[in-house]
Amino acid sequence: MIIISKYNPKWAEEFESIKSSLQEILGDLALRIDHIGSTSVPGLGAKDIIDLQITVKELDDRIRQRLIDAGYKYWGTLAHDHVPEGENTSPERWEKVFFNQPEGQRPANIHVRVDGNPNQLYPLLFRDYLRAHPNAAKSIELIKREIARRHANDLDAYYDIKDPVYDLIWEAALEWSRYTGWTPE
Repeated sequence: MIIISKYNPKWAEEFESIKSSLQEILGDLALRIDHIGSTSVPGLGAKDIIDLQITVKELDDRIRQRLIDAGYKYWGTLAHDHVPEGENTSPERWEKVFFNQPEGQRPANIHVRVDGNPNQLYPLLFRDYLRAHPNAAKSIELIKREIARRHANDLDAYYDIKDPVYDLIWEAALEWSRYTGWTPE
């Protein structure tokens, strides 16, 4: 069931804890580990699941194996991200490896993406744009709440509606990035 919780300031602390564990597991295979998704935007209501992105040079089998060995649940069926309208659809640009937390740990989605690919930049730019535009963040929350209210038990419908809405923000965020000279922090 999809439930949008009100913003929880502890999400940032919970991210740091998971990040620390992932850094120990992956060492220098991880170029960076970022808090992404709605829980990374102060004030934004979200599903109570911490989203993290591990940026890597390449989708190396060693990364997958280290996470599996550490108890993370691997989802081989989630190997590509949604491609926003107008973007280059080359599959390798949207490829990822996806995991959930080990059994009994805080719910988390772990996305492993290649440095510089659009799917690696998308969540960072999206997060930073919403942090800089609180009214857009409030609108996103309202939309997510309405989708969840109407499709609480249909994850496919939730994302079928949410993804194109996020594409609208993506267009605005790209324009904002060109105007401000944004780069990932």
